[in-house]
Amino acid sequence: MDQGSWIALISAGVVGLFLLGVPIFLVIGYWVVGVSLVIDFTLANIGVTLFEGLNFFGLLSLPLFILTGDLIAAAGIARRLADFAHACLCWMRGGLGLATIGSCGLFAAISGSNSATTATIGGIMHPLLVKDGYDARFAAATAAAGGTVGIIIPPSIIFIVYGFLMNLSISDLFVAGILPGALMVLAMQLVCWRLAKRHGWGTVTPLSWGRVGLTARRAYLGFFAIFIVIYGIYSGIFSPTEAAAITVGFCLLAGLLLTGELRWRELPDILLRSGQLTGMLAPMIAISIVMQQVFGLLGADQAVAGFVAWFGDSETVVLMVCMAIVLAAGTILESLPVTVIFAPILAPIATAHGVDPVHFSVIFLVGAAIGFITPPFGLNLFVASGITGIPYAKLVRFAMLYMLGLMVSYVLIAFVPWFSLVLLPNAGA
Repeated sequence: MDQGSWIALISAGVVGLFLLGVPIFLVIGYWVVGVSLVIDFTLANIGVTLFEGLNFFGLLSLPLFILTGDLIAAAGIARRLADFAHACLCWMRGGLGLATIGSCGLFAAISGSNSATTATIGGIMHPLLVKDGYDARFAAATAAAGGTVGIIIPPSIIFIVYGFLMNLSISDLFVAGILPGALMVLAMQLVCWRLAKRHGWGTVTPLSWGRVGLTARRAYLGFFAIFIVIYGIYSGIFSPTEAAAITVGFCLLAGLLLTGELRWRELPDILLRSGQLTGMLAPMIAISIVMQQVFGLLGADQAVAGFVAWFGDSETVVLMVCMAIVLAAGTILESLPVTVIFAPILAPIATAHGVDPVHFSVIFLVGAAIGFITPPFGLNLFVASGITGIPYAKLVRFAMLYMLGLMVSYVLIAFVPWFSLVLLPNAGA
């Protein structure tokens, strides 16, 4: 057989492995090794590139932000943020549902993970939503949808990966995600309010400024953690890695000494969970560098560029095609493999057609984030199903309603660059 036939056979084989549940890192690794043998690409390069791919100071923020998410959950900071959000929104129909989505945004501003946001806030809010008269399926879907902002509102684990892969400033990417993340939260809250009003879900209680003030005081640790991350990076006082380290230290001390909800004996389990997630992400980043090299040798970037150009050469058309590719990939892959596979191919195409690289990063990752509630993959739906016991299929209907709201915000983010670029330090230059 010729090279093309062998590559097609290897690709079909690894797709079969993926469908059988083989971890995506091994699937990509098998493909890389197999194709490297077919095209006579030295295997020694794989070992060297796997090491050099992770030998980067900026990637130290990855495990630190993962650990931050686990610490704020264990320290009770996440629950206090949720109480504050509910106190602010309880006067509206569906206030507890709106608070769930708002809490996801606040939690995301410290943790940077979609699935962690869904698991933590869903675990806190779902029983309260059901008790308050919400449909249990809707309540679970609300937590799943709210979790989508976990990789958009800074700090974002996937923004770190994207910045590393595309050689962009991680600080700029973090800042660019602030307003788009807020817009996604507002879009989902509008959907939640409309559905709650239609079905009469939730209890409406008068706004109490005393309760708002009390919950705000109790949640001050969460606000300070958010301040450390966003202001420190935006002002240039900290690099993302330094901000992550300082936030970990702050959350650790806050849980042990201030809230008193974190125990020394719990730390080994927390560190183990964070290490396990880091152990899944880091190999994916490393193998993706090798895969990019193989793609380059195969001419994949030229092939995709030709496919995109077939639809037209205008910036709008190119952007729409790239958005469609990311959305389609997000239905079957998690955001990390979507990023490592498609970002190095699509980003140069978009940039060549006049799209700002930082703006495109936000467009790309918002599309990937929507995939967290899009069947058949929809990782957040699986997480919400796991913590609530509600079958995955029963969450899809309500998740699709939230997806409509997210798609509206996606279009605005894509075609109004102001949302992504206005807060950048050099925006007025």
